[in-house]
Amino acid sequence: MLLSLSWLRELTPYQGTAQELADRLTMLGLEIEEIKNPFEAIMGVVVGRVLTREAHPDSDHLSCCTVDVGGPEPLPIVCGAANVAAGQLVPVATVGVTLPGGLTIKKSKIRGQESQGMICSESELELAEEKSPGIMVLPESCMVGTPLPEALSLDTCVLDVSITPNRADCLSVLGIARETAMAFDLPLTLPAVAYPEAGDDAGGKMAIAIEDPDQCPVYRAKLLTGVTVGPSPDRIRWRLLAIGQRPISNIVDATNYVLFELGQPLHAFDRQKLAGNVVGVRLAKDGEKIVTLDGQERLLTNRDLLICDAEKPVALAGVMGGANSEMEAGSTEVLLECAVFRPGAIRKTARRLALPSEASYRFERGVDQVGSVYAMNRAVALMLETAGGTVLPGVAAAEPHPYTPRGIGFRPARATMLLGESMSEDFCRKTLTGLGCVLTDTDPSGAMAVTPPSYRLDLEREADLIEEVGRVYGLDRIAPRLPRVAKALDDVPAESEFGFWARVRAFAVGLGLREAVNYSFVGHSDLDILCLDAACRVSVANPLSEDQNVMRPMLAPGLLGTVRHNLAQGNANLRLFEVARIFTADPEAESTAREAGRLGLVLHGLRHPEGWPWPKDETAGYADIKGMVEALLAHFKLPAAVFSRDDALPWLAPQVTVTVAGKPLGLIGQVTPEVADAYHARHPLWLAELDLDLLRVLAGGVARGFTTLPGFPPVRRDVTLAVPAGVTVGAILDAVAAAKTPIFEDVLLLDAYKPEGEDGQRLTFRLTYRHGEKTLKDKEVDKVHEGLVAAVLAALPVTRP
Repeated sequence: MLLSLSWLRELTPYQGTAQELADRLTMLGLEIEEIKNPFEAIMGVVVGRVLTREAHPDSDHLSCCTVDVGGPEPLPIVCGAANVAAGQLVPVATVGVTLPGGLTIKKSKIRGQESQGMICSESELELAEEKSPGIMVLPESCMVGTPLPEALSLDTCVLDVSITPNRADCLSVLGIARETAMAFDLPLTLPAVAYPEAGDDAGGKMAIAIEDPDQCPVYRAKLLTGVTVGPSPDRIRWRLLAIGQRPISNIVDATNYVLFELGQPLHAFDRQKLAGNVVGVRLAKDGEKIVTLDGQERLLTNRDLLICDAEKPVALAGVMGGANSEMEAGSTEVLLECAVFRPGAIRKTARRLALPSEASYRFERGVDQVGSVYAMNRAVALMLETAGGTVLPGVAAAEPHPYTPRGIGFRPARATMLLGESMSEDFCRKTLTGLGCVLTDTDPSGAMAVTPPSYRLDLEREADLIEEVGRVYGLDRIAPRLPRVAKALDDVPAESEFGFWARVRAFAVGLGLREAVNYSFVGHSDLDILCLDAACRVSVANPLSEDQNVMRPMLAPGLLGTVRHNLAQGNANLRLFEVARIFTADPEAESTAREAGRLGLVLHGLRHPEGWPWPKDETAGYADIKGMVEALLAHFKLPAAVFSRDDALPWLAPQVTVTVAGKPLGLIGQVTPEVADAYHARHPLWLAELDLDLLRVLAGGVARGFTTLPGFPPVRRDVTLAVPAGVTVGAILDAVAAAKTPIFEDVLLLDAYKPEGEDGQRLTFRLTYRHGEKTLKDKEVDKVHEGLVAAVLAALPVTRP
């Protein structure tokens, strides 16, 4: 909202600078975006007096003038306006001044006569939209040589105020004046409203019919006769221009002036264009049409609110008037509308029709039902002042829902607790009173009853009042303090699903994987490629496209699509993960679909980054993705998994089932070349998909244990075994664990080598020994080590090479 500083000072006597006001309002929550001079472009134009005027010797329409602009010598100026005359005070753009249209004044000769300036019209100064018929003649009160904005008392300081949606009361000069008066402890003075009335009572000449009181709680109308439609006085025109509004006529300008001054939208109908003696407020019918003031025909629905006469719609309520009832140059009678409409109805209509207006902007946020009476009378007084005429006594009105004040309990102690700063009762009372609230005495419990003013629709509960107290105190003055938390250490809530998933994501990121986020929708064609059972699919009733016509029963289709997209962008080395839900058909479920959490992993491309010192041409394989699964289980302190071959899915070969604690956790597999080729894979494509719901249950059942850190050094021994084909590393590790050697601590596969021409391989293991109470000697370790190796050799068909 644009706020004129001089207009503000008419309501409250603020004498500080614009910047000081901007700083204070910003800290009160009314952020000032900019301080500007709307008439900056004409600050170089000064008041001049035409001393002489003579006809140009070589032109029948030009005049040669001498003009006093307060300089040492009068300026010769050639002027083409017919109304220029000696003795006039006029606006003069001297040499070097650039006018709003971009024209820079230069010393020149016009048909042989010297000209050192330009006498300007209103349109050349952009003080009028239509081309002016002649130069602008200034009042005699102006002083020669004074800058034009100063001479005309234009509003040269305007603040661009950003109003939050809840502060509808600040969408007016009055609203911000209230904040200013409260902030600087100043009085607030409203313009006096008094005007004579004559004739028959308006209530008997016009009836108001409201079809749905919820849509329009109050509708009032004043009647004026004998008005003369014409331009508004300069002071109103200049002020509207300063805040970016186009002056139209004295009647319309009066309603716009009150809109910005008081925040109440009003509308002036030509009374002679209204059929019958009734104004109705009703919802439109589907397909009904109205031509608005902008000349556009609007197609309405049964959710749009209309203002109607006895025969037809005459306005789109709260948004824009109708072209069939607008005030024109020959209009002599006015029906001035002042109403309150339901904000939701106005907002939906304005959005649907893409028809924003200053009126709808305020109706959407709520207007002051009580203050609307004063606003209506203020507009009537302005109309009488600028257009003459007679006001009929009384008001044509209907108010099915009168305003009911709200009572809110307020406790200063509660304000102190929530704000973390001591808020005395005296300060709270002063603040709330300054905001226009009515307060009762404090009862024995320390509470008081607060009645907010009718214009503060955002004050609905105690927390709102506490926020106001904090806002006025200064949120920047409240020191940051941690709140006191009274909670037992053993009263820890169970980890939520979101928290567990966050831990899984953190683990995957720490492992060097990148997260993929895919739509929950895939295409039936994607599932057909993976030969997934049609019975498990949940089809989408109204899909956005054929590529998104079914809910995913696995993460694999989306992850494979991500692989294809990355390969198309030249990113061939992929280590991806996704944490999301899958959806499978379940007739027993309430929604006929069952959701489950899944973790998906995908590897494609090189095992190591490209370039020195990493090995070349090593692609990621089964060991890599299996190691990730094992690392995940170790991260959550789960027992080792059992990996067994399976062939349930034809598009994975090999396929491995992962089992933990006797329960199937998921699968690992390599996508077959035929399917991988459909997703443009250039290297072996490995995929794993794990059940996050089961993983969470298993992780939640792990009891936390603590052991003393070892105080003595370990001793390590390596052993190499010749392992024939068919004997797995897991079997060897199990045999080592089964030996139950007392000082044995850990075993690690150190190296694997396959000799040429042999089916078996050589595996090197590193075994770690440690005693909890002393430092081991070599002889002790050698004896235990040889016994452990002998136990493994006896248990398995392996030898020492």
